[in-house]
Amino acid sequence: MPVTSPSPDDPVSPGPLAGGGTGTALLPPAIELDDVTKRYGRLVALANASVTVRAGSVHAFVGANGAGKSTSLGIIAGRTTPSSGTVRVFGEELHTGDARASRAAGIATIYQELTVIPTLSTQANVFIGQELRGGGLTRERAMRNALSELNDRLGVRIPIDVQAGTLSLGQQQMLEIMRALVAPPRVILLDEPTASLAQRERDALFTAVRELNREGVTMIFVSHQLDDVLAVCDTITVFRDGRVIETRPRAQWTKTDLVRGVVGQDLAAVHRGTDSAAAPTAAPRLRVEGVRVGSVRGATFELREGEVLGVAGLVGSGRSSLLRALAGDRRPSAGRIWIDGDERPWPKTIREAQRAGLSLLPEDRGALGLFPGMSAADNILISNIGAGARRGIISRRVAERQATDAAGRVHFDERRLGAPARNLSGGNQQKLLLARWAHNPPRILLADEPTRGVDVGARAEIGRTLRQLAADGMSVLVASSELEELEELCDRAIVLANGVVVGDLAGSGELSAKNILEVVFCAERGE
Repeated sequence: MPVTSPSPDDPVSPGPLAGGGTGTALLPPAIELDDVTKRYGRLVALANASVTVRAGSVHAFVGANGAGKSTSLGIIAGRTTPSSGTVRVFGEELHTGDARASRAAGIATIYQELTVIPTLSTQANVFIGQELRGGGLTRERAMRNALSELNDRLGVRIPIDVQAGTLSLGQQQMLEIMRALVAPPRVILLDEPTASLAQRERDALFTAVRELNREGVTMIFVSHQLDDVLAVCDTITVFRDGRVIETRPRAQWTKTDLVRGVVGQDLAAVHRGTDSAAAPTAAPRLRVEGVRVGSVRGATFELREGEVLGVAGLVGSGRSSLLRALAGDRRPSAGRIWIDGDERPWPKTIREAQRAGLSLLPEDRGALGLFPGMSAADNILISNIGAGARRGIISRRVAERQATDAAGRVHFDERRLGAPARNLSGGNQQKLLLARWAHNPPRILLADEPTRGVDVGARAEIGRTLRQLAADGMSVLVASSELEELEELCDRAIVLANGVVVGDLAGSGELSAKNILEVVFCAERGE
């Protein structure tokens, strides 16, 4: 069943979920956080949080990056040990900081950052650690049948025998969901489950959530997509600055209320000052002609100095393939490239692309962008380690100042520069990658889904940062599945369909989500 997004100011009526969004208070507790606090040195990630999640409900945790919602989820999952407080699961106190204890209590977790092993088959990934056995032998046929049933249950078609690394991000996310369903859980924790999903996969997930809810499974749903929260959840808790702000039944929230709760101000204030700059008139910084890579069969376009150019298209149109080819991460079968008027050989490696002035902000920041065990500061400085050196010796004082300066340019909290990148929220991780290229600015920044899995406040800050980088002379190419984001962010957008550029929409009213879709659908119909 397709999900319809509510109007920002419309109250949301109860849906077909347990309790209808109003009767969940009558259900017994499944998860209870009682005065839970988590400190990282001087930083308080969660302060005296108390939340009750009722059995059989779909309960959303929402909040800005660093608000405490993911910390709460990590504590319930056993991934994070609280500094104080108690967690109870169906009335029994949970041994916190122990993922095995959480799993034994019937808690399954689906994280935003994928844990799929790319070299293993899809079947091996789904059943890893929980293989079906009989007589001491692995029951391959039984697992194949079970995987086929999971495909049917979720309404998707994930191949059984291919390597998981060949699947799209959306398909890999569905593998994570399938893995959680192999051993029937009592509670499922969903951390940004729709961030990588196409609309059809998103609808399939919501259908599965509703079915599991009818079966009595309790779910905690962490998401920055407020429309998704309002569409699928029956209780919503808002976190801000490490504290629980408010819990209400879904029927008592509007989208405007949620935004105000998350960021502490109205939506208009969040987006104030984020209008796109006037389209630049400079000569082309980048020209691409006849590139063929993936599903792109011959794209030609130009990007000017100081311009933010969007790349729009439906899932499978080749947006990411195009950016990765420009970044030297994929080899096109054909294509010519000019930078600042000079034709160059197509970059064969990422290093060659960076020497030519092309740097990538990847869609999968965890696998392709960050060094998770390194500090935030070192993740910034690695783009140009020599910038902090004097006579071949790196000055830590100079390096720290440079990291702080770069962090400030992208609104990254300098107090977090010493934290490992893996401990940061999704929005702060994305800001960290932006800070890397603020420290060592390329001529052309290739931003693939730059706001995937970040909250409304961080989304606005990332948009402002990209526009400021363009105002400073950088050229920015943005691929995004969020058409409204392209409308707000870009000076112009090219539209991909049937492997070619079928539209070039400028700002000032021409660039809109509606017009992008009209261009795509006309091209699909051959008009």
